[in-house]
Amino acid sequence: MCCNYLIMILSFSSQTRKIMWNSMTDATSPALSRTYATPCATLTEAPSVENPAASDMLVDKFGRMHNYLRISLTERCNLRCQYCMPDEGVELTPSPQLLSQDEIIRLASIFVGAGVDKIRLTGGEPTIRKDIDDICLRLSSLMGLKKLAITTNGLTLAKRLPRLKECGLNLVNISLDTLVPAKFEFMTRRKGHERVMDSIDAAIQLGYNPVKVNCVIMRGINDDEICDFVELTREKPINVRFIEFMPFDGNVWNVKKLVPYAEMMDRVLQKYRGVRRLKDHPTDTAKNFMVDGHLGTISFITSMTEHFCSGCNRLRLLADGNFKVCLFGPSEVSLRDPLRSGVDDSGMREIIGCAVKRKKAAHAGMFDLAKTTNRPMIHIGG
Repeated sequence: MCCNYLIMILSFSSQTRKIMWNSMTDATSPALSRTYATPCATLTEAPSVENPAASDMLVDKFGRMHNYLRISLTERCNLRCQYCMPDEGVELTPSPQLLSQDEIIRLASIFVGAGVDKIRLTGGEPTIRKDIDDICLRLSSLMGLKKLAITTNGLTLAKRLPRLKECGLNLVNISLDTLVPAKFEFMTRRKGHERVMDSIDAAIQLGYNPVKVNCVIMRGINDDEICDFVELTREKPINVRFIEFMPFDGNVWNVKKLVPYAEMMDRVLQKYRGVRRLKDHPTDTAKNFMVDGHLGTISFITSMTEHFCSGCNRLRLLADGNFKVCLFGPSEVSLRDPLRSGVDDSGMREIIGCAVKRKKAAHAGMFDLAKTTNRPMIHIGG
């Protein structure tokens, strides 16, 4: 793909965001096969899209096809989780600089037209956005989109979920890092544990199966609850996902707080017999297991100790219209600015494709990431 547009890369220094203009011309890019960069995984069929040529915009120089788009609907949140937001809070982008509903739908339609078949809505907290019902309804109507998901803290989900399901939301992830109400208040700096538990039950009752429960494990804070969460899967058809603590701007990451996957797994095996590994999809970010006799399952997301960059199929559209090709990479491309400048869909595909082609083979590793200035997690949405 030859990219003739100048696009804005936002590189974050420790003090300010420096804006650099880079020419993205690359007329010598080799032809790319649609092969996931993992030893055992080949995508045998090209995505079914209206314009097959457009799908090249989603293939990077390592042959990874990106069919999964995460869209942050807002930077606002009704919790203040320690691993997500610094103590002093974050500076919010002025509302006029955030993507409107129409802009979200137009960009989503470009991605879906090129082969994206899964979209996840994130935040901040996505249920805070007043027009989320309409956004879900319009996204679920896009031809070619197979899965519409949400990651939410669950505080207001129980009352909103019936309507969201009617609007096409078919996958639910709920963040919950502790089963102890007092500890929940400490970790999130807010009350609301019971409401989150109610949302998990509401999602189960509405037929979401599995309901995924995301749990960030931090040593000395909630690592003593790993088996308690496993026990939760005995009677509930949920998938508890244990996530290694990751470094982001403002969350005071320290390797001493990291509980590696191997250690978490050892704790589970010490208590439970009949723990079986489940088959993974090549683009899975999680290692999946079932405990004999349990309705639910458990998973481990090992971003730090055993990264899964080689099979990465994810892209991120932030609430302010910036585009990230890597969760941990500081570089971003503005899609809002060319969109508002009148660039047509063909031009937008070229800008997106250039950014995807620049994606690196892997992130820098946890120790280098800890020294790299990135956005706070609340601005990215995971």
